[in-house]
Amino acid sequence: MPMAISARVSKRLGFVLRFCECLVCLVSFSVMVADKNRGWALDSFHHYVEFRYAMIINIIGFAYSGVQGLDLLHQLTKGKDVVGMTRVRCFFDFSIDQVMAYLLVSASSSAFTRVDDWISNWGNDQFPAMASTSVVLSFVASLAFAFSSLISGYLLCTHTLT
Repeated sequence: MPMAISARVSKRLGFVLRFCECLVCLVSFSVMVADKNRGWALDSFHHYVEFRYAMIINIIGFAYSGVQGLDLLHQLTKGKDVVGMTRVRCFFDFSIDQVMAYLLVSASSSAFTRVDDWISNWGNDQFPAMASTSVVLSFVASLAFAFSSLISGYLLCTHTLT
């Protein structure tokens, strides 16, 4: 018989994941933005659509996970939801967690192919090294969002709505 997880425990785990998502997305897009005039070619991230795409998705992930994390913090400290826990809210959380996980995987994959192309054509230097760091962090954020979607899916299926 599977053991049920209480709503409070799942919210605590969700808060930890939201904090990790927020932090990793922040660091990922910060590293990408700092990747200007680096390396021997003095290239910049904004010259490549793949890097801009990855940066924008990480900014959206940072904002979304930050807002969700603040909501969970309020729920854990005050015992009340800022926005009522309705079925629509549960579907929204689950859906956006899924979408963010897929968008981050997509953005990371496209940025990784650009980094790989850069290294195969021009060699490795500081510019692709920083872009690689940002891409790896973006992949980590996608994993955190995937785990968050598991938690929000669990809450969607088991949480008693009031």
